[in-house]
Amino acid sequence: MPAQRIKKLCAYLDACKTFADVACDHGYCTRYMLDNGLCESATVSDISDKSLSKARALLSGYIEGGRCAAVCCDGLCGIDPATEQVLIAGIGGEEIVSILKNSFIPERFVFQPMKNAETLRRFLIGKGCGITADDVFSDGRNYYFVIKGARGGNTVGYTPACYAYGRDSLNNPVFKDYLRRELEKKREYLTRKMSREQSERLERQVRFMQGVLEGEID
Repeated sequence: MPAQRIKKLCAYLDACKTFADVACDHGYCTRYMLDNGLCESATVSDISDKSLSKARALLSGYIEGGRCAAVCCDGLCGIDPATEQVLIAGIGGEEIVSILKNSFIPERFVFQPMKNAETLRRFLIGKGCGITADDVFSDGRNYYFVIKGARGGNTVGYTPACYAYGRDSLNNPVFKDYLRRELEKKREYLTRKMSREQSERLERQVRFMQGVLEGEID
């Protein structure tokens, strides 16, 4: 995970007593939390023991000191439901939804889906979660949507554009850059040979995106 992405993602994390980093990869975000005294204890987990070994190596000092545990498990299955804050980053929105359906919705969470963020937003809001931040950031190369919230709170007032791109993203200049680039890609794709059904679907997407960009669709 590039340093700039780690820094911007970690800015969404709050101080807490217990923290878990699910699908942790190298465990850089957990090291950030521990190094900065933002949590008393942490758990890193991954479904792949080979992947988890990278986090074990990075966090070996904290593991030996008893402040961090490494758990090989599927999603949240090996995570204490009482964990105060959970991060899941770098996997798809549908995959995050599947993890939550098969286990529990954390007390507080930060999710950074790589795709299908709308699916995740609709699931969380449908379950009565309170979304406190729903934004986008860039590491200079790629764009990342991030959803922060809590198990309770009942988010209301989400419009089609909010569901599609995130409530706070809509007023973020970074999002405008993202949407312009995505529009360019889709318009270029429209020049290719495709079925009428595909063309009409893509044209609807372009109209929606253009309407959001110009503030005509909220």
